[in-house]
Amino acid sequence: MNDDLTDDSTPDVEQDSYDKDLPKGNKTSHNVDVRKRIDDLLEKKRLKALLDDADDWDF
Repeated sequence: MNDDLTDDSTPDVEQDSYDKDLPKGNKTSHNVDVRKRIDDLLEKKRLKALLDDADDWDF
């Protein structure tokens, strides 16, 4: 039984396919803005969870 993995495609073909799938123009900047907003919301959620746990601390 032969379990060897072989890659019959060339790197050039894969790169062309990858580049074709990337967003272009305004879509790129919109995606960056959306990603930043998501990161900001996740950080805010993380900090809120930390503050909510402060009730358990003994001062």
